[in-house]
Amino acid sequence: MPFIIASKSGPLNWLEGFALTAILQGFPIFAAASLMVKLLGNHHGGNPMLTITMATTFYSFLSIWAGSTFPGFAKNAYEPLFFDASLSFSDKIARWRAKPATSMQLVASVLLLSLLAASVG
Repeated sequence: MPFIIASKSGPLNWLEGFALTAILQGFPIFAAASLMVKLLGNHHGGNPMLTITMATTFYSFLSIWAGSTFPGFAKNAYEPLFFDASLSFSDKIARWRAKPATSMQLVASVLLLSLLAASVG
């Protein structure tokens, strides 16, 4: 029995892509940077969560813009799968995780964050 699958609306699909870019690609970078700053002994400045949130948001907007405008230039920062309206939210994550480069990125992020957390803690 064939099913007709309606694609998502443009704003909802963009919001999903933005959230996935921020959570899966931007947040680990800036969380690691915040831990490095703390490890180096800099306890001055503002709230690290605010800094991480603002940097992640800026990174996500910039990588989405650069990736959609200059696909060859920002190929590592922009994931077109996150903006495929025919995929569900969980399918976008599953297909992204199935890529070999993603496995390396996730392993590197986990190792770096674990090392930094152990050093800071």
